[in-house]
Amino acid sequence: MASDGAQKIAILSVFDKTGLLDLAKGLQSRSIKMLASGGTARMIREANFPVEDISSITKAPEMLSGRVKTLHPAVHAGILARDLASDDKDLAEQKINKVDYVFCNLYKFSETVAKINVTIPEAVEVWTVDLMFPRGASSNTV
Repeated sequence: MASDGAQKIAILSVFDKTGLLDLAKGLQSRSIKMLASGGTARMIREANFPVEDISSITKAPEMLSGRVKTLHPAVHAGILARDLASDDKDLAEQKINKVDYVFCNLYKFSETVAKINVTIPEAVEVWTVDLMFPRGASSNTV
């Protein structure tokens, strides 16, 4: 199910919430549907912006102390789908929508490994990913 011609969809999952409400305001002003995880959804919701929990598409709760939230085919297929008829067919069969934007800035790996006496398990547990990509475009801001 392509979101082309339909409402655009953004997934938000951020550790550092600096600027999050400005982003939500920008997404809302462009009528982009927001799906968010845990604390990200809570902050957006408390500011009275419309947001759905990511579990509305995964049909699964967060688990492992919040470490597993978006690891699900409904999320990954929506993000990874190409603009091909075969991908559109697969998504339609599974009732999955394409995801147009992903915003995440997860745990601070560099800060963790800079700590004195950090252990390998602590360093492996914490990693950083900073992504923001609109479907079919370069790294533009919304």
